[in-house]
Amino acid sequence: MADFNQILTPGPVDDGIVNVVVEIPQGSSHKIEWNRELAVMQLDRVEPAIFAKPTNYGFIPQTLDEDGDELDALIITNEPLPTGIFLEAKIVGVMKFMDDGEVDDKIIVVPVDDRDQGDWLHSIDDDPALKKKLEHHFTHYKDLKKPGSTVVTGWGDVEEAKKVINESIERWNDR
Repeated sequence: MADFNQILTPGPVDDGIVNVVVEIPQGSSHKIEWNRELAVMQLDRVEPAIFAKPTNYGFIPQTLDEDGDELDALIITNEPLPTGIFLEAKIVGVMKFMDDGEVDDKIIVVPVDDRDQGDWLHSIDDDPALKKKLEHHFTHYKDLKKPGSTVVTGWGDVEEAKKVINESIERWNDR
């Protein structure tokens, strides 16, 4: 497997597009994470099945969020995507998120060319039910181990998401 941070850029963020590497397929309870030091995907843990991921989960290469990891992305598709692929994705918003007191925002994206779903999602506000599902999942997915340690603090539009991504690119470049 290639080192995604060496071969991929974040993409044309200001055009509303990012490159995203898939870590966890939608529906999986396996917490798979990119291990930056070894440049491989690693199974970190197995979560209880009731906390399976409601969307595909990945990261934007050459970014660092405030928690020190690559910036997370939630990839909305109608089927799970396999671990280790990358896609060009259209930014539709950001979920502002705190995990154990650390900022751990999630950029919400869809594939750039989704002919099956008709490219219908342009803003996270286009799907209020999805927002509720994501908020519920991320507020409760650590309840069995560390109740109350995660909280969704709000939502941002595409422009707010671009700001978060650009700040994460700056952190990567300044490391």
